Amino acid sequence: MYAIIESGGKQHRVTAGDKIKVELLHQEEGSEVSWTPLLVVDGDKVWATGDSGAFMVTGKVVGEGKLRKVLVFHKKRRKQYKKIYGHRQPYTQVEILSIAKG
Repeated sequence: MYAIIESGGKQHRVTAGDKIKVELLHQEEGSEVSWTPLLVVDGDKVWATGDSGAFMVTGKVVGEGKLRKVLVFHKKRRKQYKKIYGHRQPYTQVEILSIAKG
């Protein structure tokens, strides 16, 4: 059984026991978070957005961190102007505990 959840504007395919990195949730380590899935698939059975409201995906916050640095380079040709910006996106790592009905 797997589910598709949305967190921080991104969709993630999860199963029980997975560890995923989602956008920063501002939750303490060890606290539980839950999502209503967009889609649940169990073998041949598929529950879409309207039907999957009966399901809940729960997870436990494992930790927080930052992703790899992304460099942004600006240059104006023939003007000897260069500028480099860096950005590291913060994330929350979540371990999926269960996909349960109810």
